[in-house]
Amino acid sequence: MHALPVMIVALGTLVLGYRFYGGFIARRVLNLDFGRETPARAKNDGKNYKPEHSGVLFGHHFAAIAGAGPLIGPVLAAQYGWLPGLLWLVPGAVLGGAVQDFVILAASVRSGGKSLAEIAREELGPASGLATAAAILFIVVAALAGLGFVVVNALADSAWGAFTIGMTIPIALLMGLCLEKRGPEGVRVATALGVTAMLLSLVAGRWVAANPALSRFFIFTPHGVVVAMGIYGFFASVLPVGWLLVPRGYLSSFMKLGVLGLLVMAALIVNPELQFPALSAYLRGGPVIPGPVFPFLFITIMCGAISGFHALVSSGTTPKMLSCEPHARPIGYGGMLLESLVGIVSLVAAASLEPGDYYAINLSPAAHAAFAAQGGATPVHLASLTAAAGEKSLLGRSGGSVLLAVGFSQILSGLPGLKPLMPYLYHFAILFEALFILTTIDTGTRITRFVLQELGGKAWKPFGNLASLPASAAASAAVVFAWAGLIWNGSIGSIWPMFGIANQSLAVIALAVGSAFLRRQGRGSYLWVTILPLSFVTATTGAAAAAMLGGGYWPAGTSNCVAGVNDALIVAILALTGFILWRAVAKLRAGKAPGEGGIRTHEAPCGA
Repeated sequence: MHALPVMIVALGTLVLGYRFYGGFIARRVLNLDFGRETPARAKNDGKNYKPEHSGVLFGHHFAAIAGAGPLIGPVLAAQYGWLPGLLWLVPGAVLGGAVQDFVILAASVRSGGKSLAEIAREELGPASGLATAAAILFIVVAALAGLGFVVVNALADSAWGAFTIGMTIPIALLMGLCLEKRGPEGVRVATALGVTAMLLSLVAGRWVAANPALSRFFIFTPHGVVVAMGIYGFFASVLPVGWLLVPRGYLSSFMKLGVLGLLVMAALIVNPELQFPALSAYLRGGPVIPGPVFPFLFITIMCGAISGFHALVSSGTTPKMLSCEPHARPIGYGGMLLESLVGIVSLVAAASLEPGDYYAINLSPAAHAAFAAQGGATPVHLASLTAAAGEKSLLGRSGGSVLLAVGFSQILSGLPGLKPLMPYLYHFAILFEALFILTTIDTGTRITRFVLQELGGKAWKPFGNLASLPASAAASAAVVFAWAGLIWNGSIGSIWPMFGIANQSLAVIALAVGSAFLRRQGRGSYLWVTILPLSFVTATTGAAAAAMLGGGYWPAGTSNCVAGVNDALIVAILALTGFILWRAVAKLRAGKAPGEGGIRTHEAPCGA
């Protein structure tokens, strides 16, 4: 089986889904309107609320939602074969993930830019709002730890990667200054400046890595990467959005979208053979994921199909910068479908490697030795792949990020004239992955800071002031300390399943709140749009959580302390999610008088 028919079917389904199902939701379910004033315009303060060019905002939103999930989840799930992942990624995004993102974005815009917790309070009552805020804190800390762990594996001991990623920060600050001083007409100047500088940084990174006097400043241990990420996440959370968060997300989106387009083109042209079978021998569990395909597939692949974390972005920074309601369709629904494409390409890249090479790279040395002793697949091209990537060794580089970079670079090197550039392509893929993830880390930290300040403001009002620098700094530091602590003490095997359960539990909460929103908007006849994915995600996540708590699926070597903390987090998340789901069901049964949110104006349709 080759990749071409898989890519064509997947692309066609995503395009048709956006054209017809996304259009149906925009027109009939949400009734988007150019004349309804958005909170970005009504509350414009130049800091947290600010109308952004639709292209810039799409870049920021896509950069924020597209983290490690669509890259790493499909790579890990390739253990089951390529068909299960594909059957979850495509329909899951069209019918579930994109619907969630779109509906929550519209709900936040109609409620004045409120967060998911505030919308839950408005739709389901004060107790549900408090439970949602508490659940979000638990869930996002787990999610950011899962996302961040992949960055640690990708950037540790890599001067090239650390230098290039680090340079995106001053570049973004310069772009933000350009956008601030020159307004909308500065978008083109800032774009040209940022993209050119980023490409120059990428080229200079190889020279820095080869220079011992310079490279020593950019070589970090895994714990050093965690500290650097924490410092960056803190400042990205505290500084005004227009200074660093938005321009860096916009800059990252160029690399993300550009590389994604190149990968799709390469997959179609090179048409690599899928070395993995459609269904593998490990449907009941294997060396990478010990659990069976049902339900573990659905907590291994999250982002790319449906991700609760997206609801925080759709009710966090994005609605505060949306200039027009109709822009919610390409940003909310379209952005999620594009992330699904990232997951599909990642799945193809992993499945195009020989199974023996896949397991040699993606298992720890001890686990691979045990796997080989049991008659598992042996490496085929590992030595040549290692030499082509310019690495000392690829054996035992578990976590998915290195394996994905190998898969991406192998596909890209199949294009005419690119074979000799394999080392550059490999490191370029590493940078691509790191940029994907860090733009989710910064946005997620800021969103969680909002939630923590909302909760803390109930006990001490000054703490809830989002414009207060001391309060913002204290909340940001607390959030960073929490997710960095989990990364410091965890592993991919202990963090990723917890991340999956937490993330999908948040999707259950978001879809429940979105259903209540549709009821209040007088769209009760369209509740099936959110109820169908809500029912499916509730069933799969509940089954996976029960298996993790009772089946002993934590990886060997996980300490009792780490396993206990993980179990406690899962139980707390499930309890809060169950309470919110119960309140939502009660509210939907009781019904509520139809209404229309938002402020009507008589302005002409706004621009881009």
